[in-house]
Amino acid sequence: MADSNSLVVTTTTLTTYPLLSRGKVRDIYTLSPTTLLFIATDRISAYDVILSNGIPSKGHLLTQLSAFWFGLLAEKMPELKTHLITTDLPAGLSEEERRSLQGRSMQVKRLKVLPIESIVRGYITGSAWAEYRKAGTVHGMSMPTGLRESERLEEPIWTPSTKAEIGQHDENISADKAAEIIGMAYAERVRELSLKIYGIAREYAEQRGIVIADTKFEFALDEATDEVVLVDEVLTPDSSRFWDREKYEVGRGQESLDKQFLRDWLTKEGLKGKDGVSMTSEVVQRTREGYVKAFEMLTGRKWE
Repeated sequence: MADSNSLVVTTTTLTTYPLLSRGKVRDIYTLSPTTLLFIATDRISAYDVILSNGIPSKGHLLTQLSAFWFGLLAEKMPELKTHLITTDLPAGLSEEERRSLQGRSMQVKRLKVLPIESIVRGYITGSAWAEYRKAGTVHGMSMPTGLRESERLEEPIWTPSTKAEIGQHDENISADKAAEIIGMAYAERVRELSLKIYGIAREYAEQRGIVIADTKFEFALDEATDEVVLVDEVLTPDSSRFWDREKYEVGRGQESLDKQFLRDWLTKEGLKGKDGVSMTSEVVQRTREGYVKAFEMLTGRKWE
């Protein structure tokens, strides 16, 4: 399941298929008019900026964990449509390409991505906590008084944001604004699906010692059927805030099994939002350790 070599893959170049785009983490190639190849590299971003160096095995881990969640959600929520076709590699790749891409690739349906980020928060932390301390609101919504940092919310809340281009910053928006951007019916469906997926995932994760404080989903529209479809990665340390349940304590920041160690380091060193930053070996190792621990706890599989 892990990397077959120690190389860190931060970019890919395929000779057989045309490159469609490069995201913060994924390189996307066109396989056919209806099918794309998603390749999760070892790039990592924080505060909407891609770091100069990567995290060994990260692309494999994100792909395998996403595939795990897609499978679990198919069992728990059969009405949910996803873009995943297979994690098998397509035909026509060279042996070298196959070795470097094995385990970090997904063939997916080519769909029209809805231009919002769908964020669900079950605990008050991060930017939500900062806004709450200042104004008593989250994404402009009034919240109960007396909440403490990292406290579990009585009910999870849907807090969408814009979907920014690379180098730009996502902006928190209201549910009404999301409806303006993608349409009321689609916004309501995205909200409904997001809250249900989060509820299933949170319950599952808690049984395995992980608190999912918040997470980000992306959705697309299957224009042939007019269905809203879950796409991209799902419930990974890149897109979620994972806490170790045994160490969880209300009233303070938590030790995270995700990108938080990296974010904290960038802030401490005055590097937040700056381009061209390379992580130290300690930051790389600590970040990787959190990702691996989250994977192992959630899947019950050893990462080697």
